[in-house]
Amino acid sequence: MTALLKAENLAKRYGARIGCTDVSFELEAGEVLAIVGESGSGKTTLLNLLSGRLAADAGVVSYRMRDGALRDLASLSEAERRFLARTDWGFVHQDAREALRMSVSAGGNIGERLMAVGNRHYGSIRDTALDWLQRVEIDPARIDDKPTQFSGGMRQRLQIARNLVTHPRLVFMDEPTGGLDVSVQARLLDLIRSLVADLGLAVILVTHDLAVARLLSHRVLVMKDGRVVETGLTDRVLDDPQAPYTQLLVSSVLAA
Repeated sequence: MTALLKAENLAKRYGARIGCTDVSFELEAGEVLAIVGESGSGKTTLLNLLSGRLAADAGVVSYRMRDGALRDLASLSEAERRFLARTDWGFVHQDAREALRMSVSAGGNIGERLMAVGNRHYGSIRDTALDWLQRVEIDPARIDDKPTQFSGGMRQRLQIARNLVTHPRLVFMDEPTGGLDVSVQARLLDLIRSLVADLGLAVILVTHDLAVARLLSHRVLVMKDGRVVETGLTDRVLDDPQAPYTQLLVSSVLAA
């Protein structure tokens, strides 16, 4: 198989503290990879390196463009990077307010991403926004409401619609259900799983919740102190962990 994204020997330091070190893996098209670990393990640093939001001190992140070429992200021009972020990639934040324009309507939030890739027909943009509101289980009648009028769960679903409307091939997710009520989390996870399967998305998911990793991911990468301590198919790692740290993580969930 041909990798969609490839990380080679990634490293990042914050002074004397290690953000991550010597991280390498490949992600296939349509694969969901969960990065798990405790707070401070390096998983968010790794996500930001992979998505180009943070510059690595060492190592390379490469992405397979639509023309089939595997490109080093560091070699892309600023215009190429921006276009990639608007079209082929999505980024779902834990706090939807980081991704949404809170003073713009729900339809406008979705429409802006379409306009960023060249769509200009107002009727077509509005129709697409209506369709996506329905797909993420938001009443289309609320298309002109602003995110400030939405609950936390609805904002998160709107953020997902905004990200997926341009049919990206890769979506980065940073604790997408964090901070939500348990019942809201369950509904959102079902929605994410359904959309990922229907659209054939590749996803890199950061989560501290092993139940979320089990539900959504094909493969899991376990981090501790900036290092990968174990990786493999999700069910294998969570049902038969080999690394002592992974065993501790799994046992702490079972004991809870």
